[in-house]
Amino acid sequence: MTHLIKIGNSQGIRIPKPLIEQADLEGKDLQLQVVEGGLLISPKKPAREGWRESIKNTLENRGAESLDQEWLNAPLVTDDDWAW
Repeated sequence: MTHLIKIGNSQGIRIPKPLIEQADLEGKDLQLQVVEGGLLISPKKPAREGWRESIKNTLENRGAESLDQEWLNAPLVTDDDWAW
């Protein structure tokens, strides 16, 4: 069990070492989320973490998507009368 403690103008908690080890939080940046009357503490994941492996697995299992030749071969036409 832990309690809120005053740290300057904020409050914090001390997390027992066994819980930190069990949750593999040692030395990691943490993300906090309010969930159903509680607080979820989880390690913050870097952007795009795991994307390379996911794409590789998708390509191995399903193959590459076929290219949409209709759009790729469409002529580039500019319409000077049209504006955003």
